[in-house]
Amino acid sequence: MKGILGKKIGMTQVFTKEGKLIPVTVVSVEPNVVTQIKTVEKDGYAAIQLATETVREKVSNKPKMGHTKKANTTPKRFLREIRGVNTDEYTLGQTISVDIFSEGEMVDVSGVSKGKGFQGVIKRHNQSCGPMGHGSQYHRGVGSLGTMLPMHVLKGKKMPGHMGNVNRTIQNLEVVSIDKENNLILIKGNVPGNKQSLVIIRTAVKNPDVKRTPADLITYVEEVETLSENNSEDVADNNETTETVEEEKDTTETVEEVKDTTEVANETTTATEDAAA
Repeated sequence: MKGILGKKIGMTQVFTKEGKLIPVTVVSVEPNVVTQIKTVEKDGYAAIQLATETVREKVSNKPKMGHTKKANTTPKRFLREIRGVNTDEYTLGQTISVDIFSEGEMVDVSGVSKGKGFQGVIKRHNQSCGPMGHGSQYHRGVGSLGTMLPMHVLKGKKMPGHMGNVNRTIQNLEVVSIDKENNLILIKGNVPGNKQSLVIIRTAVKNPDVKRTPADLITYVEEVETLSENNSEDVADNNETTETVEEEKDTTETVEEVKDTTEVANETTTATEDAAA
């Protein structure tokens, strides 16, 4: 088990060289710092605490600054625990980056879902509406709330209320690409949370050892290089064509000059013969 904290940037799409489109979620991962290591002997369970997103000391407080100072790092905004890890592989103050995961691995992504506010049963629980005719007088209502026997609403009844803004985890998502230069992870599909929200990426619980063949993606750099090569070849061909045309033009002008000289010589010879006669 391993994990890392990141920030959801948004969704986009990438293409493979076979022409397949893959929808992905872009997660920005600032290097995480191990701020605490918990052991079974001392804390009753094994876990590591990760911290990310540096903040100013003015925004933080003394307890947080003292806690992060033990790991020899600056104050952080988010601190989360990753359980089930081998604590012997980590040290206090260690930095974890995106290369902890590799392309093709399966992960579980957790986050806080988007808040929808107070919603009715149709949007919240996907219930059906009533007849939309004007005389029905029942369109988007809750409907019957209980039977006559208990004379009260049974617990667990699906009713209007607050929707969203709860912790959610989507399992078995594939890591499509790792961008070490820009600290980005591309994850296939969607993940919970709004843009710029915190997400936790962990090894998949159900498929920890599964690793798929990485997709052969088309990169922008390769396309630019290909276009540059094609443009260079086109420019070279145009230059060769231009040189050929100029050579043909020069040859034509030379032939015309020789022709004009021959005509002048012939006219001179004809005039001399006439004069002699």
